[in-house]
Amino acid sequence: MPNKNLIQVFEYQKLRFTDTNDFKEHHFKALVKFNEENDNKYFKPIYNGIQFGSYVGVLQIGGLTIEILPKADKIDNSNQQEKDTWQSVLLHMLRVCNKIQVETVSETQLKKRYHSILEAYFAMYLEEIEHLVKRGLVKNYRRVKSNQLAIKGKLVFAQNIQKNTVHKERFYCEHQVYDKDHLIHQILLRGLQVLESLNTSHLSDKINRLLFQFDEVKHITVNANHFKKIKLNRKSQPYDRALSIAKMLILNYSPNISFGQDNMLTLLFDMNMLWEEYIFRTLNKHKPFGYEVSFQNSDTFWEHKTIRPDIVITNTKSENFVIDTKWKIVESNNPSDNDLKQMFVYNLHWKSKKSILLYPQVNQRDSEFGNYFYKHLENSQNQCKLGFVSVLENGSIKKGNILSDEIFDKL
Repeated sequence: MPNKNLIQVFEYQKLRFTDTNDFKEHHFKALVKFNEENDNKYFKPIYNGIQFGSYVGVLQIGGLTIEILPKADKIDNSNQQEKDTWQSVLLHMLRVCNKIQVETVSETQLKKRYHSILEAYFAMYLEEIEHLVKRGLVKNYRRVKSNQLAIKGKLVFAQNIQKNTVHKERFYCEHQVYDKDHLIHQILLRGLQVLESLNTSHLSDKINRLLFQFDEVKHITVNANHFKKIKLNRKSQPYDRALSIAKMLILNYSPNISFGQDNMLTLLFDMNMLWEEYIFRTLNKHKPFGYEVSFQNSDTFWEHKTIRPDIVITNTKSENFVIDTKWKIVESNNPSDNDLKQMFVYNLHWKSKKSILLYPQVNQRDSEFGNYFYKHLENSQNQCKLGFVSVLENGSIKKGNILSDEIFDKL
């Protein structure tokens, strides 16, 4: 049974608050404000709603979760089985690209237990902190300044005179304390507070129990710089996973984005960039012997401008092959002029005889390699073709080694 607090949509799909009881006008206003604060890159406002673009992932606004799923075929937007399939594809691609670390959660568990990708994250975060609490939260040394009834550590003369002119019996000292109130715990506490604010009522008991374990930890406003300061050692290494999830929660959280009504958590990815990285990681992991695969090879093109093919493959004969990934549905054998010109330049610049424009497959077949006609290349090849690969096989996610073999065979 679908979760009433979860709406699943596909790329470029429209969502109106007049079409569903779950998506309200205040949700719409929160999304529009969030989008405006991010250069309007995530979706397009339309009458009474929004139209999603190339970004996929998950949004949580208060108690409502919206999953935006990739769409590589002409599927029925209302078909739940199709939504489950493409949710699994998205989760798999995010895993392979190390965008989320949910390798302990299978797609089956996700559907039965969590309902959404984001909810899986919430549950894992709480499980990680529970595990740390059972191990015993580690203590660290930290330096503090405070008034004492006896000299403890080092007397801070200037501040002692300033603060204790009347109270001669006190001493303003700087000294060390050994306790649980340090940056790592302050970050984990902030992560718990984010979950508490997101109206995750079914997790509230567990959240409150864990918040109690951090009652002596100072509340701070956490930003990206705090995570850069953390250096894990042997004693704090078990915190690594919890900190990774906390980083995602905190840095993607937007409190009170719509006039104090809704808190928002977003985890969004450009599908074009995700597809590009997914193909690279798959090829690099399952490459045949004698091949090297490199990613985003930027080089100077004109003055200060650079060019960057997505993937360059080199073999032991020092032959180069260029792959440029495109996450969109196209008619077979009909590349755009701009794409063909771009691949021609890649071939010249990287001394590649062959290049491929690689698209997700619906029903298309690969084209044959076509020749570029250029008078200075009469005795040398400069070719390009369209290639198509599917991430699915018989309704299930295609294994990485099979996908890699298919792509290398195209060369």
